[in-house]
Amino acid sequence: MQEKNLYEYAVIRVVPRVEREEFLNVGIILFCKKAKFIKMLYSVNETKLLMFSEDFDLEQLELNLEAFQKVANGGKGGGPIGEFDIPSRFRWLTAIRSSAIQTSRPHTGLCTDLDKTIQCLFEELVL
Repeated sequence: MQEKNLYEYAVIRVVPRVEREEFLNVGIILFCKKAKFIKMLYSVNETKLLMFSEDFDLEQLELNLEAFQKVANGGKGGGPIGEFDIPSRFRWLTAIRSSAIQTSRPHTGLCTDLDKTIQCLFEELVL
């Protein structure tokens, strides 16, 4: 029997107009300390997003999500935060913020295949 991994994940949300508190799920971040695993998947449904706000800056959103991706991936490409250890990067990515990109509170689970789990969560909660 395969060993199960305890993981945490958060949903990445775009909040086009913070004052209205409406959001669109655009991604998932999954983290497992034991497996030294962190991965982020995202996809922006531009049509849906523009229904919330016609003048939302999609180009800036893409740049910001790419920056999130670089932090998750780690290394020098993620700037100073990308140099943090995996748990610290996950905590930074999921910190509460009042900006156009926010995350849900982290949720936990158990699985034997982290890549399959993030793909399932991504399909269920984002796509």
